[in-house]
Amino acid sequence: MTTIYDRLKSDHDTHRVLLANLAETSGDSRDRRKLWSSFYSDVGAHAAAEEEAFYAPLMEASKGQPKARHSVSEHPERDEMIQDIEGMDFSSPGGLARFKAMRKRYAHPIDEEENKIFETARKVLSADAPGDIAATFDTCKKKERSLVAKKAEAEREE
Repeated sequence: MTTIYDRLKSDHDTHRVLLANLAETSGDSRDRRKLWSSFYSDVGAHAAAEEEAFYAPLMEASKGQPKARHSVSEHPERDEMIQDIEGMDFSSPGGLARFKAMRKRYAHPIDEEENKIFETARKVLSADAPGDIAATFDTCKKKERSLVAKKAEAEREE
């Protein structure tokens, strides 16, 4: 059975690889745009599904609330940095500095989640919950990806 911890870690690993590969690109290249598009669409769907499927049940347990709330509170800042990069010229001089800052800002919460929040969640969620939460996460993420794709298509049509 795949657990929510497996699913979240797998996504985090994918994001780490995408960010590392992005750091190896330069200018406004096709590769950079493709990697960024993959990261951008996946991280948005991941965060929304994570909040709904993982953090919501964790917050229901009083012992899970402090860490879950802290983690969720970091999402808007990271989202703002990602949106800032999404709207910029990939060959601009400040682009690399913004990207490096966002990458560092993204790495801290996922490391914290894997090393601290998972530990708390394992203690406060029922033993059978991780598999159910993983299934809910997958459903939510698929729905979020669909919404992102529809939004991107609508923007292209404008």
